[in-house]
Amino acid sequence: MSKPRLPLRLILFAAIAVGGAVLIGLVVATLNSLLEFYQRLVELPLWLRLPLIAAVALAVGALAWLLWRLARPAPKTSARAPIPVSRSDVDARLDTLRRRRAETAALEAELVELDRRRDLGEIYVALFGEISTGKSSLIRALAPQAAPQIDVRGGTTRAVAHHRGVLPDGRELILADVPGSGEVDGQVHEQLARDEALRAHAAIYLCASDLTRAQDAELTWLAGFGKPIVLALNKADLYSDAERDALLRRFAQRYAKQARAIVAISAGGSERYERTLADGRREKVERERTADIAALQEALDGFARAGAAALEPAREAAVLAEVGRRSDELSRAVAARESAETVTKYTRRAVVGALAAVAPGSDILIQGALGTALVRELARIHGVPIRELDVEALLARVGLTVRSTTAIVLAIAGNALKAFPGLGTLGGGVLHAIAYGLVFDSLGNALAATLAERASLDAADVETRVRVLLAEPARERVERVARIAWEAVRGDGTDTADR
Repeated sequence: MSKPRLPLRLILFAAIAVGGAVLIGLVVATLNSLLEFYQRLVELPLWLRLPLIAAVALAVGALAWLLWRLARPAPKTSARAPIPVSRSDVDARLDTLRRRRAETAALEAELVELDRRRDLGEIYVALFGEISTGKSSLIRALAPQAAPQIDVRGGTTRAVAHHRGVLPDGRELILADVPGSGEVDGQVHEQLARDEALRAHAAIYLCASDLTRAQDAELTWLAGFGKPIVLALNKADLYSDAERDALLRRFAQRYAKQARAIVAISAGGSERYERTLADGRREKVERERTADIAALQEALDGFARAGAAALEPAREAAVLAEVGRRSDELSRAVAARESAETVTKYTRRAVVGALAAVAPGSDILIQGALGTALVRELARIHGVPIRELDVEALLARVGLTVRSTTAIVLAIAGNALKAFPGLGTLGGGVLHAIAYGLVFDSLGNALAATLAERASLDAADVETRVRVLLAEPARERVERVARIAWEAVRGDGTDTADR
């Protein structure tokens, strides 16, 4: 028969009692130490007492400052500001990309549109915000002739549409109605919205409640380009005066630096409700709500009065920064493509050279010119300057890796022969050729990855990557190298990479 266990309440009581006793002991010991320190301090002569008091005060102050630095909340960081890019720099990047056979049509179209809007001299204002915040209703209020169609899937605008709006003083604006963020169709429409927001001279960020984390990030991203932004709280007529004022105060505290103006509006639109008839029947009624956008129009008039020329520098900087960012992405994609082509080219040359050799060795990598040429060409593709000594040191280091994994590489090459009938009967030369090709393929891919990620010839990192690639080569790589050897044996192993 098992003994009854102690009740949980009794265990908790005992733990609390022990903890309390320990805490009381610590407090008593601390007080006793302080009293002893005070007594000894009083007994000291004045010339020694004052410096000691100052030292203790300084130590306590330093400890309090350190605790405050550790305990205080981290400051709110803003989104990274776009990197300024000049028009000549962008043109030079695109020219380089065209010479490298990159598809630059989309980026060139952005520059054409940038010039067209500058020459047109009209002010473009992008209406930005999440779906269902009333963007289409606001467009109708600012540009009565616009009549966007409602999409029941969530989100009215499916593409960028431009409407000519008129301010109370008769000044005209081009209103860009962009797809709302968070649409059901995904990131394509959101990218359309962001691109148009960058092309515009100013932006209206529309919301219908307090901003979510995603909305906060969008607004901060927009503000990073330095163009005027109006934060507009729509559907303000649905809030009580106290609720509306509280939201506006919160916006003013959080977004005073991001937004040029913060206003509350009612864009109108239709609303549906049910009413009870005299005979007790209920019917659904749809009616138009009255629009009140005077505060927004006043804010728009404030920065539109200066004209498009005054707003053009910030708009141009935003577009050029985005084109520069996208050109960098395209450049990395081109470098990856050229690296893959180069690795394939030198792998083929290595296989052909090994087949022609009488007794190719696994350390031939550091004995010939192919390894040096491969390193130089990959470094050129990634724009990394290298020295001759660095190349020699890298190849020597990788050569040790190759020798330490020779047995593994040869075994893998032997297995690859089984997929290509006829190769296995040609002797060890073919086996060594495939192993040699795997070495070059591994070196090329490892070096390309290091150059892309580190922008330097990091020999240690390359060696680590080569070890991994040689120890467990992917089936696709093994079959590709074996296929190169098969083509070379059949006599059709033309170096297509040089064509």
